[in-house]
Amino acid sequence: MPATATTSRSVLRQAISGQRRQVTLASVLAAGHQGGEALVPVIIGVVIDQAVDGGSAGTLVFWLAVLALVFAGLSYSYRFAARAAEGASLRAAHDLRIAISRRVLHPGGGAENGKLAGELVNIGTSDAQRVGVVNAALPFGIAALAGVLVSAIALLRISLPLGLLVLLGTPPLLYLAHLIGKPLERRSEAEQERSAHASGVATDLVSGLRVLKGIGAEPAAVARYRDTSQNSLKATLRAARAKAWHDGAVLALTGVFIAIVALVGGHLAASGSISVGDLVAAVGLAQFLLTPFLIFSWVNGELAQGRASASRVADLLTTPAAVEPGGGELPSPATGNVRLTEVSYGSLRGVNLDIPAGQLIGVVAADPAAATDLLDCLGRAGDPAEGSVHVDGVDLSTVDPERVREVVLVAAHDADLFEGTLAENVGGGSPDEALAASAADEVAAALPDGTRTAVTERGRSLSGGQRQRVALARALAADAPVLVVHDPTTAVDTVTEAKIATGLARLRRGRTTILVTTSPALLAVADRVVVLDGGRITGEGGHAELVRDRADYRAAVLS
Repeated sequence: MPATATTSRSVLRQAISGQRRQVTLASVLAAGHQGGEALVPVIIGVVIDQAVDGGSAGTLVFWLAVLALVFAGLSYSYRFAARAAEGASLRAAHDLRIAISRRVLHPGGGAENGKLAGELVNIGTSDAQRVGVVNAALPFGIAALAGVLVSAIALLRISLPLGLLVLLGTPPLLYLAHLIGKPLERRSEAEQERSAHASGVATDLVSGLRVLKGIGAEPAAVARYRDTSQNSLKATLRAARAKAWHDGAVLALTGVFIAIVALVGGHLAASGSISVGDLVAAVGLAQFLLTPFLIFSWVNGELAQGRASASRVADLLTTPAAVEPGGGELPSPATGNVRLTEVSYGSLRGVNLDIPAGQLIGVVAADPAAATDLLDCLGRAGDPAEGSVHVDGVDLSTVDPERVREVVLVAAHDADLFEGTLAENVGGGSPDEALAASAADEVAAALPDGTRTAVTERGRSLSGGQRQRVALARALAADAPVLVVHDPTTAVDTVTEAKIATGLARLRRGRTTILVTTSPALLAVADRVVVLDGGRITGEGGHAELVRDRADYRAAVLS
């Protein structure tokens, strides 16, 4: 059996077992409803045989009262069964969303690899909901089975052939319905994958809308989304056709089965083997059987879609972490001595770098990929293929990534802001100092409510330069022992950049700071600058010295 199938079943089992009490309650109540429904034609047959044919008014009133009680019972049982089943469905979907969120936000990372943000959202919403619906479908599937069993027992009382026909004919019918549901399961999974990809592309395009407009790339973006959306539409239509074929085929099988039951019952009545009341009960039971078989059809469809979504959820939850925790412990408080020894990772090749605690160092990377790889190693977003990264003498690959990020804070170039006030985005112990050092106090002064001004999602209500300054203020306010900053001033003017350089150097004095940048203003305040070219350290020294002596350095930072 494929590992994915086993894992998807595990996801379904966990979703059901997590709501066992609610599912059990819903199953019992729904079974009572279906059993009551099956008893209705039986009671009507008894009324005809004992009350109408016998002409007894008292008997008629008695059985009518019994019928009324049965109707009241099945009405209430259905209402509370539906409530319990829906509650179990919603709670299971909620639990899955929590599990998915924990996996996506896990410090070890890895869940986002190869997936757009919109795809992850789709798995955490649509797929989680489909898996949760299994908890709503299962009780009614059990109830439908109970209805069939009650009908079979009643038919056995009326006639042995009728009862055996229902009892022996139901399992093959259910198996055929399961086989018919296989294409629906496959196409539902494809539908969800294409839909998730379309959501991811749409999220990507919306988040970069300002950039797309700036470079005049709207037609290309529209064409890309049109192709993705059309692929999603085709997959959805294929799934819809599969569902229609599934429902129609199951309905046809059910109709044939019920017709056979009715014909056998009619033949027995014509031959005098059963009474008129028994015939009415048999025909009523044959008609009633349509309901549980329709329920079987619906449940089978929901299970097929639930299995497909469970497979996608399982793939995400079982994605291996990019980095694993170890037994190492960083000292508390950390002093911030950083050492890279023969580090090879991505485009990095044998990098050796020693940064004493409290030093402010600039790193100029000719290749943007090398800068990103360096940030990944320092923040333990990935472990080196060769070599090691040590902080205060401890190998980071042996330390829990969450603890690493308490000591080493990596402020990426594309850091996003959150929806909330400017003050909430900055946070930290000394927000005023951080705002001043990053020149974000000027941003606050220009806003209508200062630091209490609401910032929209990803900071879209601010300009690019304002977002950068607020993001830098957030990184500075955290006051991490080691701060790694990547190109924090690319969207600000030179005067503001010089102010930020001075403020950053002042605020971070005595704390280890690594500036991965080509900004002359930032590099000028660094204690020393190293040059990273071709994945290797090719030089180091003061900013002014490197500008004077190296043409490649001048080209990188002064062009």
